Amino acid sequence: MSNELVYLLLIFGLLVVPRALQRLQIPAPISCLLLGIGAMLAWGDRTHDPVVVLLSALGISSLFLFAGLEVELKALRRGLGRLTLHLLVRVASLALITWLGWRYLDLGWQASTLLALALLTPSTGFILDTLERLGLDPGERFWVTSKAIAGELLALAVLFVVLQADDPLQLGTASLAMLALLVGLPLLFLALGRWVMPQAPGSEFSLLVMVGMVAAYVTFKLGVYYLVGAFIAGLTARLLRDRMPRLASHDNIQALRLFATFFVPFYFFHAGTQVSRDALSWEALATGVVLTAIVLPLRVGITWLQRRVLFRESHRSALRVSVALAPTLVFTLVLAEILHARFAIPGALFGGLILYTTLNTLLPSLVLHQAFDIDPIDVRDHRHPEDRVGAPPGESDRAMPG
Repeated sequence: MSNELVYLLLIFGLLVVPRALQRLQIPAPISCLLLGIGAMLAWGDRTHDPVVVLLSALGISSLFLFAGLEVELKALRRGLGRLTLHLLVRVASLALITWLGWRYLDLGWQASTLLALALLTPSTGFILDTLERLGLDPGERFWVTSKAIAGELLALAVLFVVLQADDPLQLGTASLAMLALLVGLPLLFLALGRWVMPQAPGSEFSLLVMVGMVAAYVTFKLGVYYLVGAFIAGLTARLLRDRMPRLASHDNIQALRLFATFFVPFYFFHAGTQVSRDALSWEALATGVVLTAIVLPLRVGITWLQRRVLFRESHRSALRVSVALAPTLVFTLVLAEILHARFAIPGALFGGLILYTTLNTLLPSLVLHQAFDIDPIDVRDHRHPEDRVGAPPGESDRAMPG
């Protein structure tokens, strides 16, 4: 069979089969992940194809580029008090799980910290891409969005430091490189806006994606994976919205969602092919069940208590926000791969993390009775709540919560 036909069948399988399985309340990313695991079992190392790796990198980068574009600092400041408390609880939880991993699993502090991040960090890009289909009210969507973004900002900062901390010289060099990236990206966007976009109308989307991929590659070479650079590029474009409104416009964000829709399934498929055979064992199954039985109720319960006791929300509303924040799919897959490749964690723990993230990703579709879907086509307005302030009646289906 020719390579061209194999790629065509793969594209068809990843874009059609998962959509069909959603009728069974199976999220499309989970189906892609399982297809990757099945391909690994059937064909072994032959699944590690450079074309799939490239498409996977485009998928994860575009997803986090979109997540960065969704950050609205004004909205985060509006809920600063509650978000600060949420982050303090998150830091305490990270510290506790890091200590437990170091004390009882015989992991180094770096591996233990990454394990804690893998267990606790919601996948913001994934959650935002599916948020409109969970049936939440405007206030609930606002707090899910804000808490997911705040948690991801914290996780990315911790990830950057932890992955470089074993070599102070490397940490210093990487920090300087990251500083140069933070300074250089706005200048690059402004230069493109001044000298390229006026001569090439309609090029905003392609230039945004290009800069996002370059930033993703830079952070990958720094040893902190693609997602950090892509997120920073999206955040930078969002912060430049007043000076370059077309760069982070609603149409551009929607176009990026469509772009990610095509490539994200390849990331989940590739992640499945990276699962080692020793991660598919009864011990891994038991580890995943134990992690899910302990960590998932604690995560949902802690968020529920914050909103129910401290903020006096109704039981139903607090539960819906807590459940919507449950999926950790992308972050867990990325960190599980790093832990396995760089820190040689046992196959049982690797497989347990895969099962844990699969189960917590299924939770919203089961509890909220909505299937997760990475297809972004929707007639509703997907702007951030902060962008809706002052919108004419009928233009938006939600308003900024007080």
